[in-house]
Amino acid sequence: MPETLIRNADVVVTMDGARRELPGADLRCRDGVIAEVGTGLPSGDAHIIEASGCVVTPGLINTHHHLFQSLTRAVPGGQDALLFGWLQTLYPIWGRFGPEEIRVSAALGLAELALSGCSLTSDHLYLFPNGARLDDSIDGARQIGVRLLATRGSMSIGESAGGLPPDALVQPEAAILEDCIRVIDTHHDPAPGAMIQVGVAPCSPFSVSRELMRDAALLARDKGVRLHTHLAENDEDIAYSEAQFGCRPGQYAEDLGWTGDDVWHAHCVKLDGTEIDLFARSRTSVSHCPCSNCRLGSGIAPVRAMRDAGVRVGLGVDGSASNDAGNLVLEARQAMLLQRVANGADAMSAREALEIATRGGADVLGRSGDLGSLEVGKRADIAIWDVSGVDGAGAWDPVAALLLCGPSRVRDLIVEGRPVVSGGRLATADLAALVAEAGRLTARLMVG
Repeated sequence: MPETLIRNADVVVTMDGARRELPGADLRCRDGVIAEVGTGLPSGDAHIIEASGCVVTPGLINTHHHLFQSLTRAVPGGQDALLFGWLQTLYPIWGRFGPEEIRVSAALGLAELALSGCSLTSDHLYLFPNGARLDDSIDGARQIGVRLLATRGSMSIGESAGGLPPDALVQPEAAILEDCIRVIDTHHDPAPGAMIQVGVAPCSPFSVSRELMRDAALLARDKGVRLHTHLAENDEDIAYSEAQFGCRPGQYAEDLGWTGDDVWHAHCVKLDGTEIDLFARSRTSVSHCPCSNCRLGSGIAPVRAMRDAGVRVGLGVDGSASNDAGNLVLEARQAMLLQRVANGADAMSAREALEIATRGGADVLGRSGDLGSLEVGKRADIAIWDVSGVDGAGAWDPVAALLLCGPSRVRDLIVEGRPVVSGGRLATADLAALVAEAGRLTARLMVG
């Protein structure tokens, strides 16, 4: 792999321990790793990327997504529903998916994320109709070239047993655990610089049993992989937990082994002070999904209180059926704005929101050792933002401008030293052909 030199950036936002911002700086990549950061670096034989007029940041990190939902945006009947009603509208449509739909929707969602500066995303696939497998999402990630933490989700309690999903979409718990072992053994790479990792992710307290939650945690820890689920997303979620389990979601999670350094929960909109303290003490992480929480009317997550207590927080775009976009830099902007709505204009700065989208995501996904900052020895995951256009015109502070005024699409995205977005265009796949393929599959889903 040839060297790459990113040269003459207006600002390099390192997100290192001192949060240094380096004006007029260069950055050299060699063999997928950051080799030098400084000014006036010699070009030698390196491939040159001119970054004048640009802000350079670490690649953004998305900590919660349902990539399969990219073919079910703006579905009538679910557009104005709360979480449970929205799910009941979408379940029958998702039940018509197969391997092709899972693969194409994953590639489409990953392309959209890449264009928004995202170099690593997690994915939560929790239904497997008509022969679909987690492998299909992983194939989509390899097509686009971004890093993927693919979590093997599951649902085991259908409507007939008091759960929310249709019986046709749940699986026997023994088969779920067996397939978790298969995908971990087949795809998980524990090494620094890994492009594909696997986690274990029962869907939610209202779609799996207590036994599966407990067994999944034991399996994940035996295999040395991370654990993920939804928790405390809205008032319906809290009411279900109290009615079915006699406790709040935080206690439910703790009782079943779902707290700790290797666990992250999506949403957590309704965590109370006791639960926030529990997560801080146990080093349990949270994926904050502000746009989805707004879209489904779930509320504003107490992110300010979480971070002040020491809880690790990352950002998630959530699925494209509940966002309905997959733009991670706009998600960071929304996170900043919602904390200001809830707590005042000084509650969260643009720089803090950008930190949550980079270092924060690396912490949540267990990748702070190799990702999340631009430092010598870290992997070369780099986003280059052109702030010389109309979005940034008139901006005095180009770093804050990324979230306060734009741009909302990246000019260049480098992952493991390789171009994924170049000059504002996807470099790894034919985007027009992918969009056409997605349109064909969506039209087929619409007719049943």
